[in-house]
Amino acid sequence: MRQIPLAIGNEPERSFDSFVVGANLQALRHLQDLPPRAAPVYLWGPSGVGKTHLLQAATHRAQQLGGRVSWFSQAESAPWQFEDGDALIVLDACDEFDAMQQQAAFALFVTASAEGIPVLAAGRVPPIDLPLRDDLRTRLGWGHVFALEALNESEARAALRREADRRGLFLSDDVMDYLLTRFARDLKFLMSLLDRLDEFALVHQRAVTVPLLKQMLAEEGGR
Repeated sequence: MRQIPLAIGNEPERSFDSFVVGANLQALRHLQDLPPRAAPVYLWGPSGVGKTHLLQAATHRAQQLGGRVSWFSQAESAPWQFEDGDALIVLDACDEFDAMQQQAAFALFVTASAEGIPVLAAGRVPPIDLPLRDDLRTRLGWGHVFALEALNESEARAALRREADRRGLFLSDDVMDYLLTRFARDLKFLMSLLDRLDEFALVHQRAVTVPLLKQMLAEEGGR
């Protein structure tokens, strides 16, 4: 289990306000208005569509309201422990849980249900396709299930522009076009690329251009 820290440095805060909605308004509004003792919520979709962003936004909202949140993912070894006073349980990357983590997640579900504590979860596939034990897969699917969709090109462009502006980084149309035509619209990957590009430009004391981007990718072993 881990607590979600506040954003520091260049790390943007993953809040509801900073979420680039695209076609995912229904999921956003549901989590924004999540009542106490709410039914479980499961978010699914490929990498980069905003699953973890929404889970962290819901976590920050609960913490701002004075609640305690316990967060579990494939990165934390089981057994997992329920904490008295939890207002929210989060299970991220459910599709990657091993046998011990699945057992721990099921136990958390049982306790959370008895205590009336909402469970928010996410994975890359819908509940029916999760490679998990039947009882856990059933519980992940019996509440509200939202399929998150990737951003279209204009939405991805707007998200990159907003993040560049937040950093004080100028992205020309040529650089933006290069990013969006040569890489998938995986926002997590694109933001990571932008972060590396910002640092690379500072180190070399050069403006961000397509040649600089190509140089960075070549030095990283990319093309």
